[in-house]
Amino acid sequence: MRWRDPRVALTVLAGLGAVGLVAALLRGTSAVVVEAVAGVLAAGAAAVSLFAAASRAPGRRSALAWRWLAAGSITWLAGVGVRPIADGTPFVVTFADLVLLAGTAMLAVGTGLCATRPARGQALLRDLADSYVCAASVLVITWVLLAGPVYRGAGDAGDAAVTFAAPLLCLVLTCVVGPAVVPIRRSAWPVGLAALAVLSAITTSETATALARVSGETPSLTWVWLAPVAFLVLAAAPWSARAAGRQDPADDEPSVRESTSSLIAAIPLILVGVATAVVLLRVIGGAVQGPASALAAVCASIVVVLAVRLFVTLVETGRLRRLVHLGERQLHDLAESTGDVVLLCDYDGVVREIGEGVEITYGYRPADLVGGKIFDYIHPEDVPGIQVALSAMSPDEEPADGPSTCMVACRIRASDGTWRPAESVATRHVRGEGLLLVTTRDVSDQEALRNQVAHLTFHDGITGLPNRAYFEERTREVLARPGASGAAVVFLDLDGFTAVNDSVGHASGDYLLGQAARRLRAAVRADDTLARWGGDEFAVLLEGAADAQTTVDLAERLVRTVSSEPFRVADRDVALTASVGVAFADDDVSSADLIRNADVAMARAKELGGRRVEVFAAHMHADVVRRLELAADLQRALLENQFAIEYQPVVDLATSRVTAVEALVRWWRGGAFVPPEQFLGPAEDTGLIVPLSEWILREACQEVAAWRASSWDIGLSLNLSARQITAPRFVETVESALADSGLPPSALTLEVIEEMLVEDAEEIITRLSELRALGVRLAIDDFGTGYASLAFLRQLPVDMIKIDPSFVSGLGRDDTLTLLTRTIVRLGHDLGLIVVAEGIERPEQLELLREMGCTRGQGFLVARPMAARGVDSLMRTSLSSLGSHA
Repeated sequence: MRWRDPRVALTVLAGLGAVGLVAALLRGTSAVVVEAVAGVLAAGAAAVSLFAAASRAPGRRSALAWRWLAAGSITWLAGVGVRPIADGTPFVVTFADLVLLAGTAMLAVGTGLCATRPARGQALLRDLADSYVCAASVLVITWVLLAGPVYRGAGDAGDAAVTFAAPLLCLVLTCVVGPAVVPIRRSAWPVGLAALAVLSAITTSETATALARVSGETPSLTWVWLAPVAFLVLAAAPWSARAAGRQDPADDEPSVRESTSSLIAAIPLILVGVATAVVLLRVIGGAVQGPASALAAVCASIVVVLAVRLFVTLVETGRLRRLVHLGERQLHDLAESTGDVVLLCDYDGVVREIGEGVEITYGYRPADLVGGKIFDYIHPEDVPGIQVALSAMSPDEEPADGPSTCMVACRIRASDGTWRPAESVATRHVRGEGLLLVTTRDVSDQEALRNQVAHLTFHDGITGLPNRAYFEERTREVLARPGASGAAVVFLDLDGFTAVNDSVGHASGDYLLGQAARRLRAAVRADDTLARWGGDEFAVLLEGAADAQTTVDLAERLVRTVSSEPFRVADRDVALTASVGVAFADDDVSSADLIRNADVAMARAKELGGRRVEVFAAHMHADVVRRLELAADLQRALLENQFAIEYQPVVDLATSRVTAVEALVRWWRGGAFVPPEQFLGPAEDTGLIVPLSEWILREACQEVAAWRASSWDIGLSLNLSARQITAPRFVETVESALADSGLPPSALTLEVIEEMLVEDAEEIITRLSELRALGVRLAIDDFGTGYASLAFLRQLPVDMIKIDPSFVSGLGRDDTLTLLTRTIVRLGHDLGLIVVAEGIERPEQLELLREMGCTRGQGFLVARPMAARGVDSLMRTSLSSLGSHA
């Protein structure tokens, strides 16, 4: 057995009390013996009860307080038990008195720990002042009425003074802990009040004992029973419902709490008034003679007036405090109604109070958290930053006018062990007292949505592979590293894939792309980056190929992987081959050039019949020559007016009314139709897209303005390329076209694709902002296929997003694409944007888009691109027959 164990010391003290009790019983049945018997039994019961209940105390602080109270009860038990023996010694203060005072001090410590919030700063000074006033007032009353006459009649004044020291110490201890415990607080009711009653009973009984000792009389049995009865109440207190943390909610009402606080605050004034009245009565009764009596009366009157004045101030302060608590309660209820967790803590992170919302949000009982530290539930990586933020807010830190509010993001451990992202706001509490008001919000759902949107932005929705934007960014990162000359890019195109879409539909084509992606993923190495470049093209980035032959072997393996066995699509076998191009990184090659070289090599392989691998070489300039020839033809076409404009209607899906038309350019070269995809790229590369787009802009504005003049409320939509936007005086060109045609700026919508923001994003966003300032509307075309969507929406006021046809094509057939489309529509609505679905080709797609709340759409099912005459006819019929057919 270890003798330093406190349980051993407590056992020894209990044994001494029992020995003293037996000795007292052998001596007789005096008041001292009765006090010993009753005190030992009652204090022992309280100690056993408190030790047993400490394990179920509502919080760590309460458990510690109850153990101190139990230890103090046993120590007091020992002192009162041996007092009958010690009273027979010639000493004024006996060993039993010292043990009893030690027990009383331990009881005072336990009583003080019962306070939910230990006083600090100004509150501590206020409590100490109230304690002094109460102790001094009670001392004056006791001295004038009881102790004074006894003291003057005592034979030895020194012994009498020493005798009165013990009850005086008990009085001081009682008054010190009283102000912190009496207010209604969770852990202070009822154990704290019961402990305070024990201290008060001990003080009273010790005072009676001291008076009896000085006067040489036997203590009255009336005072002897006070302490045992109080100990019995203390024994029962821990087992009440409120002490276990199940208090009545009405007890925490602001009106009840503030009324009680006001009454408690008035106690020192009441005691001062009583003490003053006692002194005045003594003066009036003639106990004080001569000028001293007048002086005492004047002093007493001053004290009375000051007490009345303080009482009035106290009433006003109580009213203001009630208003403050009402505001706090309203703020607390408001925060709880929004799902936030509200708590009070000190600058060390110790939780003082916490709302019931913590159980709903994180699964913890509020009583289990009170007294603990918030850092125990915060991710260790986030703790240092939060500690620094809280320290900066502390009024003890310099500068004194530091921030009163701080916002922190952290991860909080829930009761199930999961870490949940949260956002918290900490504010200095309005009452001060070294407390912080913290509101915490669980942002798990928002974080999941952000991750989902980020995944959609950087990944292809059909294959699940990284998309073009991710691949380009990854290539830039790899080439930026030292020693990146060993990198290589492989481009792969599925030969004949267009026929698959034409024969079995786009949905089946998307399913085939998913199969191809899985085959290719199994064929490349784990550290290679495989991405869907777009359409039926895939790209592979080899970050560190051992040699050129290793890269070529991989490219040939990809060709075999695609053509080794047919793809199973729509209950039929579809055989495909692949054309692959390879480009190697040089010391001075950029990521864009490396990707372009691989693309050129793939185009060369396709021109040679496909199902082969081509490595980029410098002599591959035939394509460049052809593009130059096409550029010359484009320039000639501009001069000879070989271009025409067709308009594809954009329809309100709810009413089938045409709300706008999208202008599409068409080229008839020598009577042959040239697809836009064949000449728009070269036009962009050579810069001819700028004059071509200006012509389209002016022609379309004139046409739409004429329709609007005929009372047709219709808008115009035009696609922009990066070269158009960055061209000199482009904004002035748009402004001039609007002014010349008379078309209102709000009727013109300019569309940009997300990939434009990959490079020169700052310049493009600046130009688009200037256009937006003119009143022109802006739209993002093919939304969801590039990685710049979120940044674009954040930096530029966009009016419209157009869902890419690859998402719409899967509606009704692919659950994933349906979910993604629904997410984009909901995102657009949340941001207050118009959502337009492109590529509507089937009736079920139209119905699903209507059900999702998509407002507008375009596609072959709604209306094909047509000349201006066709739009005239379509506007007259208002698409009524088409809407009923759909």
